[in-house]
Amino acid sequence: MMSNFRLHLLSLSLLVGLAAPLGAANAQASISSVGSGSVEDRVTTLERISNAQAQLLQQLQQQMSDNQSDIDSLRGQIQQNSYQLNQVIERQKQLYQQIDSLSSGSNGAQAGGGADAAAAGAAGAAGAAAADSGSSDNASAAAPAQTGDANTDYNAAVALILEKKQYDQAITALQAWVKKYPDSTYQPNANYWLGQLYYNKGKKDDSAYYFATVVKNYAKSPKAPEALFKVGVIMQEKNDTAKAKAVFQQVIKQFPNSDSAKQAQKRLAGL
Repeated sequence: MMSNFRLHLLSLSLLVGLAAPLGAANAQASISSVGSGSVEDRVTTLERISNAQAQLLQQLQQQMSDNQSDIDSLRGQIQQNSYQLNQVIERQKQLYQQIDSLSSGSNGAQAGGGADAAAAGAAGAAGAAAADSGSSDNASAAAPAQTGDANTDYNAAVALILEKKQYDQAITALQAWVKKYPDSTYQPNANYWLGQLYYNKGKKDDSAYYFATVVKNYAKSPKAPEALFKVGVIMQEKNDTAKAKAVFQQVIKQFPNSDSAKQAQKRLAGL
């Protein structure tokens, strides 16, 4: 006579075999094949079937858990990618709004004619910076602390470019300077520098934004013609021929006697 434990185990095994959705067919086939032999042998066989089904259920649960972890990870990556894409789209929108506003003919509140010798030669010096853009930045050097004097802080930022070749630190210093001294006559030069530095780094959208800022806010600055021309060059390099043509035409219209207008005319002839 079987013990109560054996009877309980037999009942439990039958219930598990019937409840397992994925292993039900196999379980029924296995149970139907246990129709001969002693009761002890059949109970032993059912125990093996029950254990196999329990292992299968455990494996399925682990697989489901692993799949859920993968799904959660992918969901987080998708959200991050969506945020980054939205940032890029917003930056592009700001850039094209800035470029479109160039044709409005609005003049800036200030002129940049009072800049020092280093600032007055920003266009030529920026070319030198571009030629030397392959040199490594000194990552351990920090941008100079601001003193509270616009001229001193501007000269310190420009020294990072012309003397120390620390372009990333120069970007940080100039961005801080632009925010701190909005009324300085060096504003067009500082924005021009930022446009050139970002261009050297290959960040053309940021570069075009700062060049366009020079034209939009400081149209009377000596930097404005070349800044506008460089916006056109960037649009041409981005294969936006329509925008490039419009900007080059604006250079010729707005600054007809400048060297930039002559260069814009050559570019237009090649488009």
